[in-house]
Amino acid sequence: MASDSKTSEEIARERLIDLAAEFYDQFDRGEIPEMKLPTRTKSNIEYDEDSHVWVYGDRTSTRSANSVRGARKLLKATYTIEFLARQLDEDRSSTLRELYYLSESWDAQEAHFSDQDESNQLVEDLEIVSNVTREDLHMRPEESGATLMGPLKIREQTRRGEREIHCQGDVGEGGYQIPNNPDTIEFLEHDIDFVMCVETGGMRDRLIENGFDEDYNALIVHLKGQPARATRRITKRLHDELDLPVVVFTDGDPWSYRIFGSVAYGSIKSAHLSEYLATPEARFVGIQPQDIVDYDLPTDPLADSDINALQSELEDPRFMTDYWEEQIELQLDIGKKAEQQALAARGLDFVTDEYLPTRLDEMGVI
Repeated sequence: MASDSKTSEEIARERLIDLAAEFYDQFDRGEIPEMKLPTRTKSNIEYDEDSHVWVYGDRTSTRSANSVRGARKLLKATYTIEFLARQLDEDRSSTLRELYYLSESWDAQEAHFSDQDESNQLVEDLEIVSNVTREDLHMRPEESGATLMGPLKIREQTRRGEREIHCQGDVGEGGYQIPNNPDTIEFLEHDIDFVMCVETGGMRDRLIENGFDEDYNALIVHLKGQPARATRRITKRLHDELDLPVVVFTDGDPWSYRIFGSVAYGSIKSAHLSEYLATPEARFVGIQPQDIVDYDLPTDPLADSDINALQSELEDPRFMTDYWEEQIELQLDIGKKAEQQALAARGLDFVTDEYLPTRLDEMGVI
């Protein structure tokens, strides 16, 4: 474990340099350079029953220079390590997209990335082997635009120094935009009773316009569809550090259930960071298939892809509970799905005056 006196950036740079030094040491010992990684396939992802998140299994794969393809991968890794170390030295940052284009300027043509998927995967590889996050490497995704709104006062670090923001009083209707690295945020004070993660922008706007955040002391986190890492990280911090309940409010379809799953249990793509990003205590607040029946909501028929996804979820450890099995079986039986906005069929205030208060009361959240 590194010294507490070192910054996360200093630790990240040291680990990158150590990784590059290992390649040189392998050369010096007369060995073919290689880099070992967990096998990043679905078959090597396990659901950890203790932590309730997705993690990598024991299988590993080796990137070795004993083939032309393997040598090129290590060459690209070396160039990327050099770039990231220099970036940290200069206290600069870049986006994942910029890294892909930057490789075009590297003098070895074999080090150029063929597409952005390749450069994205290499950054994930370096996260795993160095045990630091891409945020600490100063790598940013393209902006996700996710926001939060509610009775929370924070202090954030910016290039122009510190600033304090109240996420209701000091922001407009759009809310506070979650930064790429939410670990730079300090929670100062709050009057939050619970955190509500909302899938769609339309429903987020409805809750804010109706004053739901003020009436129920709720912090509204807009997931903006499948949530970005920064969104999941700040949600976890709000739960862990402020001891706040977290509920997830999505559409009533299998893809939205997976959005809930990524908030609560992590995703296969970021299994190496599940304990950093996932909030296993998060609870699902709707739309439930039972709601479609009880409220006679406007619906769309399940497509074949929806049916296949629901059947897959019945075999997913994250959804192997009595609640989920009952709801998914019901949805397959009725053959329908519904959006959050379908609640508007009962009036624009129905979601904040009746639906959510009833659901949250039943769950013991309010």
